[in-house]
Order: sequence, then C-alpha cells, then structure tokens
Amino acid sequence: MINQRSTTDADHSEAIIAALQDARERQSPVYINGGGSKRDLIGRRCDATELDVSAHRGITAYHPGELVITARAGTPLAEIVATLAEQKQILSFEPPLFGGKATLGGTLACNLSGPGRPWGGSIRDMVLGVQMINGKCERLTFGGQVMKNVAGYDVSRLQAGALGTLGVLTEVSLKVLPRPQQTLTLRYAMPAGEALQTMNRRAGEPKPLSGAFWLQDQLYLRLSGAASAVESTALQWGGERVDDDQALWQGLREMTLPFFAGSAPLWRFSVQSSAHFAADFGPTLIDWGGAQRWVQGDQNREQLDSAAASAGGHVSLFRGGDRHSEVRPPLNTVERRLQQQLKLSFDPDTILNPGRLYSWL
Repeated sequence: MINQRSTTDADHSEAIIAALQDARERQSPVYINGGGSKRDLIGRRCDATELDVSAHRGITAYHPGELVITARAGTPLAEIVATLAEQKQILSFEPPLFGGKATLGGTLACNLSGPGRPWGGSIRDMVLGVQMINGKCERLTFGGQVMKNVAGYDVSRLQAGALGTLGVLTEVSLKVLPRPQQTLTLRYAMPAGEALQTMNRRAGEPKPLSGAFWLQDQLYLRLSGAASAVESTALQWGGERVDDDQALWQGLREMTLPFFAGSAPLWRFSVQSSAHFAADFGPTLIDWGGAQRWVQGDQNREQLDSAAASAGGHVSLFRGGDRHSEVRPPLNTVERRLQQQLKLSFDPDTILNPGRLYSWL
C-alpha cells in the first residue's frame, strides 16, 4: 500500500458541510467548482454562488497490487496520472487533463473519457465507490475499494454525468490498469465512409486496437498491448506508422488539435458506430471508432437532432453557443420524472447546481 501526500493535501469536508448548511438555511443555491476547467462545457451555465472545493484534495490511498486508487475529489487528475505512472499504471479511460486544471470530482461529474473509452471503458465503468455530501448536508458513502463491493443499485456510478446536481463529491475510488507494453499508431488515407467501414471491421477483430479516429481524410488506428501482438497486428494491417503518435493522441484527448480551435459552437454526437449521416454539417472529426462525432458552427438544432436520431443516438452542445438554453438532448416524460424524483431525494431544496443539467432541474 502506498500513501501519497503533499503539503497541499487537506480534508475540507467539514468546511464544505458548513457552507452547504448556510446555503440551505438561506435558500441560496451554489455552483460547485473544482479546477474550473469545465464550467462552460457539457452542461448549462449555472450562475449560482460559487462553492470552491479545490482545496479538498490529495490521494488518500493507493494499492498498486490491487489496481485501486482513492483520492479526494478536488485532486488534480494530473497528480493522479503522475502517481500511477511511477508504478507503470494508467487511467484506462484517458480523461482530458485540461492543462492540469481538471479534477477527479469534476471529471466524474461530467462523465468525461478520452479516445480509449470504447476499449478501456469509461470513468463510470472504473468507479468503485464514492463519498459525497448531499443537499441535506449528509455524508454518504457508496460502493467500496474493491470490485466485489460494486453490486445492485450503484449510486456511485450514478454520479457520472450528474454534473454535481445530486451532491458534492468528496472522495472517489477508481480501478486502474497496467500500462501497455507497447503502443503504435497506423495512418491511412481514405474518405469518411470507407474509414467508418474500416474502423468497424477492425474493431470486430481480436486485435489490440485501443483507439480509432478520422479527420481530414486520414484514418488513425492505435494499437496497444504486448509488443508481440502489437507488431504482428501492425504487419497484418499495413498503413503508415505515425512518428510521435503520443502527441497526436494527446491533442485529441485534450481537444487541442486544430480542428477544435476557435470559439464556434462545438457539437458532440453519440451515435451507432457504423451510421452514416444523411446531412452534411461541415468539417467533422470521427472518434471512438465511429461512435462519437464532432462538428462545429452555428448549426440548426432540429437538423442535428434529426440526424442523430436517424443514426441511433443523440447530440449535445458541448462547448460555446447559448449555454442558458437547453444543451442536452430532451428527455421523454418517464425519464424526466425519474430525474426529478432522483434530484429531490438527494437535494430536496434544490441548492446544488440548479439548472446545470436541464433548466427544469
């Protein structure tokens, strides 16, 4: 067992509870903020009084032999990634670090995963347990620090994508994985339609595929695993080997590739990996083997929703645009009622991130 601590590590849970109690008594909603890297991403703009939880940080336990790490929610992801690297381990869901500002709690709340998500799982898949403080100022613990404790109605995983509307995360336990022995990337020149067919065909083969994206008529396939398996597959699949492929995938993960530059609205599609759009929305980046697609610009929302539905998925306004409007796909009546009931059970006075998910929540 390894305990990693620094002079900046501290438990501020009592201060968080005191702040929430004050907010509840005054009926003054709060916006939960860690590193501030995702305030204008994913969800709607929340203009409530800021509750800064960034000081509540530090890795509290790390068990390399058991592939488990536990840290306070305000811990920067960069610190966790660096600690794992010392033991040749990784976060398999490859979350964006956003210049070192991204925190563990914020990443879970936003359910953010990177290029390896279809093969390495999402952050939701890797959560073993959480500690949190709900809107009634109660300390709650769900799950544990081993996989066998995660069963039944898993509230810990329910926090993935809740955007802080159910409680203030204070501690998170994650499953981690060994770092692959070797990684390389193959590049192919081909149009989008052919790339989609190739990605789906390759994803169905028993090979060490760990990433697949297409941009500007270039398909990139990443292989990760045992050196023998990676080299053997590379010989079979052909293509051009990419030099410094780590920078390429980091640019995709951190959204720093030229495609993402500018202030135009950025839309994210989550669709069936083999689907083809009937409409043309301009320059597109296809990731996750076809299951995640990005487009930019002032698009017609109805056309986007129609295209997403025909492709078996949905679309959301990820960045930019009017963030006081609804940015997520609409829910049906049953889904909406369940969301409202869940919100009221955790936060009956609706003081936590009001409107961050939906205007009515």
